[in-house]
Amino acid sequence: MSMIPSFFGGRRSNIYDPFATFDLSDPFDFHFPSSILTQVPEVSRETSALMNTRVDWKETPEAHVMKADLPGMKKEEVKVEIEDGKVLQISGERSVEKENKNETWHRIERSCGKFQRRFRLPEDAKMEEIRASMENGVLTVTVPKAEEKKTDVKSVEISG
Repeated sequence: MSMIPSFFGGRRSNIYDPFATFDLSDPFDFHFPSSILTQVPEVSRETSALMNTRVDWKETPEAHVMKADLPGMKKEEVKVEIEDGKVLQISGERSVEKENKNETWHRIERSCGKFQRRFRLPEDAKMEEIRASMENGVLTVTVPKAEEKKTDVKSVEISG
């Protein structure tokens, strides 16, 4: 393999091999023998789905809108809940794909396991009118905003 020492056994080469087994689209990608992948404990294979659940939050004049990327998940696998009256919680679990002993894994990049994201909503959120929908692996949560209370200003005459 190129001029990188082998940490996983095998022999070391000082000759740069431009045809080494690298993924040309990713120069930092190394292919490991299947014997190494089979020795990886189940816990380390479950990457943190919590950290990988990306959420965008935008505010419009009418509502707060949150979008979460949850590719491959069904709406039945996702929960949207309100805690303590002002905390929006999005949670769920992506199952580990069943392994077949006749298959050899070359790469495991998709996250699996439980995820949970929590957001404290602002005071103007109408908690009783929250809506959620899921389409093409994107969860959209819409939190309508209450109208701003107009402050009544009264002039006070200054004596003296």
